[in-house]
Amino acid sequence: MDNDISQILFITLLVLVFVLIIFLAIFAVIKIRDSKLKKKENAAQKTNKKANSNSKKEESTGYSKLSIFDFMDFDGVEDNMIVQKNGKRYIMVIECQGVNYDLMSAMEKVGVEEGFQQFLNTLRHPIQIYIQTRTINLEKSIITYKEKVKEIEDRYNRTVREYNRMLQSEAYTKQQMDAAFFNLTKQRNLYEYAKDIIENTERMSLNKNILNKKYYVILSYRPEEASVNTYDAEELRNMAFSELYTKSQALIRTLTGCSVAGRILNSAELIELLYVAYNRDDSEIFGLEKAIEAGYEEIYSTSQDVFEKKMKVIDEQIKDKAIDLANNAIDKVKTKTKIQKMAEEKEKKMDDLISQMAKMILEENKKVVGVELANNAINEIKEEEQKKRGGNVDEKEVKTTERRRTKSNK
Repeated sequence: MDNDISQILFITLLVLVFVLIIFLAIFAVIKIRDSKLKKKENAAQKTNKKANSNSKKEESTGYSKLSIFDFMDFDGVEDNMIVQKNGKRYIMVIECQGVNYDLMSAMEKVGVEEGFQQFLNTLRHPIQIYIQTRTINLEKSIITYKEKVKEIEDRYNRTVREYNRMLQSEAYTKQQMDAAFFNLTKQRNLYEYAKDIIENTERMSLNKNILNKKYYVILSYRPEEASVNTYDAEELRNMAFSELYTKSQALIRTLTGCSVAGRILNSAELIELLYVAYNRDDSEIFGLEKAIEAGYEEIYSTSQDVFEKKMKVIDEQIKDKAIDLANNAIDKVKTKTKIQKMAEEKEKKMDDLISQMAKMILEENKKVVGVELANNAINEIKEEEQKKRGGNVDEKEVKTTERRRTKSNK
């Protein structure tokens, strides 16, 4: 029986040693893989630097003003119109304010549908509907809010000083003090409310997904019917403006039947429309003011090269993947250290675990081995444990074990 127990303990020890060897092998493999990944990342950084230097060389090639105008779809913006094809086509744009159709009642929805049907029936010329999505820039609004909040704060501080002066003077009645306290509370609430608005607005500005959709109806006019020999360029432009303005006003009136308000865009608003259309990514960064100061060709010159954008996207992907790889490596190292600590603790407690397991085996097999013999074996194990710990065994326990041994020998 003792031989069986020793064999079980020996097998358990071998299994633990085998598991520890496997963990060490896994740790070595992960270390080798991490070193290879670091080498690959260094090589990728070197290639990115070379690509950036090559892109800078490509940027040195300039573009003439004439080539930019040849590439653009318009010649300029004049008299609230976009001029195309050397004055052969003029465009006027109407901005429409949308309505929330889903929140309308059934009768209101029917009215909007009838108005839209009437709008379609009155059309005698082609139109184009254009929807532009823009990112809302709250920077100017935040600056304006902060200026107003500063005024409210100054007024609140003056009210606090006035109320403290009234308290110290003790020359005012209870009714006057109550009125002053009510005014102070009102100013404090107004100031706190204004601060909350600023904080919420700044948090909203941090979210770049705040988008606004703008709806436009585009009208075009080609002065091909008029004889070019009879009218000069100025007269043709005036005719185009008169024709487009008349059509736009008629279209705005018919749109009111759909509960949709419309207005004609002026030249500055047309420039903004074109600038955002040609610079969807950079319109918020550079701003319209820079494009107006630099000239209309700036609409193209401020736009980034497609390879520069691609390089930025690749750099961001490399950065994100590198962060993910670092986090995964940290997690793996943490799990490895936990397993190592558990293995070390288990190795330290190996003798105790062996003794406990032996006692459990004896307790479970008392009926097979014999109750008295099993108890004597358990006490023997306890004595061995006490000897290893350097403690003294209780005399009563020693006597009882000796008596049990003599009885079993008899």
